[in-house]
Amino acid sequence: MNSAHDVHAQPGLSGARLILVAGVFALALSISAQLIGTYQIKLGSSAIVLFPIIWVVLLAGVVSTQRIKPLPRAIQDISMSLMMIGITIFLTRLGMLIGPSLDEIRKAGAAILLQEVGHILGTVIFALPVGVALGLGRAAIGATFSIDREPQLGYMLERYGGGSAEYSGTFAVWLLGSVFGALYISLLAGVLASTGLFKPLALALGAGVGSASMMAGAAAALSVVYPELKDQIFVYAGLSNLVTNIVGIYAGYYVALPLAERLYGFWSKALRRGPDAADGVVSSASHLDASPLIQLKGIGQAALALAVIGVAALISNWVGPKSYAAGDVVGMLILCGVTALSLTLRRIVPQVPAVIWALTIGVILSTSYLPFGPTVVQWVGHLDLISVGVPALGFVGLSLGRDFALLRRLSWRVVVVALVTFTATYVAAAAIAQFLVEG
Repeated sequence: MNSAHDVHAQPGLSGARLILVAGVFALALSISAQLIGTYQIKLGSSAIVLFPIIWVVLLAGVVSTQRIKPLPRAIQDISMSLMMIGITIFLTRLGMLIGPSLDEIRKAGAAILLQEVGHILGTVIFALPVGVALGLGRAAIGATFSIDREPQLGYMLERYGGGSAEYSGTFAVWLLGSVFGALYISLLAGVLASTGLFKPLALALGAGVGSASMMAGAAAALSVVYPELKDQIFVYAGLSNLVTNIVGIYAGYYVALPLAERLYGFWSKALRRGPDAADGVVSSASHLDASPLIQLKGIGQAALALAVIGVAALISNWVGPKSYAAGDVVGMLILCGVTALSLTLRRIVPQVPAVIWALTIGVILSTSYLPFGPTVVQWVGHLDLISVGVPALGFVGLSLGRDFALLRRLSWRVVVVALVTFTATYVAAAAIAQFLVEG
């Protein structure tokens, strides 16, 4: 757990009370988002799908940025630290979805495993120089080292800090991807399919970019163009996305991000866009973090935060999928236990982030190769992945007020870079699959 700093609380609010107040906000917003539910806005053969995780960020963002009764800066700050715990719980659950599917990955072969080469080429090689040329500064690193989904959001927060340009770039692309990603990728998949340049199954493999909503949108669009291959398209896209959620996270952290760091220096010199040419993006990030970020102090506050977020995630699961299984509480205790272990290991081995510990431990505990793996899967089986992640994303929205000025500063440039990132990673992955699949 983060304990480097004392809690600089708002007058009258202790660290424990700040955690509770922020937790109540996140819970109320999570319940609201779950009650709104999922909606599809049809656009021809495509659709914009609005999930609770999008609603909760939008609702929390309004609460954080409105000026009628401003949200105290202390709550925005503590939300940053609480978000890290919430995302770690989410990734633990994701790992326990992946563990039982390891056999499917082994059978899929090189065609799926090599998708990560396309993702790295698409983001770092093609999108990064665009971000540098547009003057994003170091925000271009966060915006282009991956397609920036929840795991990357948590990792960049942990590695660079909430006031950094790198995290701001990641967060901006994450938000754009959450709201518009599925629509854009589905339209792109339909256009590429209509050209006849790619094999249908190559486009299906390329759809596994690491986002379930983007994958679903692309696969749905492809199944309309190739109805006779509908089942195969969804199988290939689903397996590809599963591998991306395993291999892609590690490749992003240990290959793509270091490569982006190195190439950023090269492109800054080649395009004459050094740190001073970032149009104020980096400097404004430091100004936004003028007061120290509130962090959790000691085991007591860390345990309280874990309990508050665990309860919020459990209630979110009850309200959303309406799962009231008796084992849900045990399943949440398992997720919280793995999260606590992961955050502890992060302090012991600081070179390995907590999100990687959580994902890895989740996969190991749930694999069918271990005698107790099926039992673990049974205990957590009724905990819906999206519902578990809703409170964590609520904390993201509650912290939005801290970075709102910077996000407005990035404006249209991040939109352009995000679209280049999404397009390049999909096309590059599909191009590699083109030579590895038969149909």
